[in-house]
Amino acid sequence: MISRRDWLRINASAGAALSLNSRTLQVLQTEAVRTRVIPSTGEQIPVIGLGGRWISMNSSAEELADHRAVLHALTEGAEGSGRVFDSAAGYGRGGSETYAGQWAQEDGFADDIFWATKVNVAGRGGDLADPESVRAQIERSFERLGVPVIDLNQVHNMGDPPTQLGILQEYKESGRIRHIGITTTNETQYGELAKVMREYPIDFIGIDYAIDNRLAEERIFPLAQDEGIAVMVYLPFGRSRMWRRIGDRPLPEWATEFDAHSWAQFMLKFVVAHPAVIVAVPGTGDPQHMVDNLGGGRGRLPTQDHLRRMFELVDSLPGG
Repeated sequence: MISRRDWLRINASAGAALSLNSRTLQVLQTEAVRTRVIPSTGEQIPVIGLGGRWISMNSSAEELADHRAVLHALTEGAEGSGRVFDSAAGYGRGGSETYAGQWAQEDGFADDIFWATKVNVAGRGGDLADPESVRAQIERSFERLGVPVIDLNQVHNMGDPPTQLGILQEYKESGRIRHIGITTTNETQYGELAKVMREYPIDFIGIDYAIDNRLAEERIFPLAQDEGIAVMVYLPFGRSRMWRRIGDRPLPEWATEFDAHSWAQFMLKFVVAHPAVIVAVPGTGDPQHMVDNLGGGRGRLPTQDHLRRMFELVDSLPGG
């Protein structure tokens, strides 16, 4: 079994070009990324997207070139490849929305992206959100992304759901936002999240989930399925925990039985094997990693027997 580094070297284009070589992408991405249906609207989106937290106003010119190439890797190839780009008004001091919107407009792929972002002016301390500030932040997202309609806007970090979800609902009713939702990556907020899922007409939730972080399976995923709410997964590599635990261990040979050829694909295929998960959005600033990640949405998914073996393997790693 070849390593992640070797697989990337063989299969992905190198360098910090503004876009990946189109012919290379056509060869690599001949198979479409698996899609899932958003329960509330019936729209299908790819199960692997991109988290845009890494794009910042403080990024160097070299980093920005790589980031731009990542967006090309996301959107080029078979049937639009990944397509889902997830950002937030506060990511990178606004750089995530600003640069992604600018590049998409300049390079002609704005219509190929499912634009997802987040709003929160309430902070993390349970403060109430000023309605005019909420609307101002939402309008700023429109300006930065340069699109007339945002596909998904979610309340970030459970900030004042009554005020902020209420305003997002107004935008949805006007047709300017197509889907709305709410997010948390803090397990202490799962109870509050479940309450919102029961009481508000939301289309999505965003939550942390990984092969070494399976708490969401217990009460959040079943509720999402019962309520017809799409699940967007953040942190599918367990922040950086899993990379530290894996170290230089080779991928098990049996991973090829579900078409995983790298540890990233191994972990992503675990995440999207759960039927409640509509899309996972791992973040990366490296175009080669983007190509690798998209492989997590191609080919076969793990069976129940594979999942059992995956659990056993991961639980046996140090740091568990």
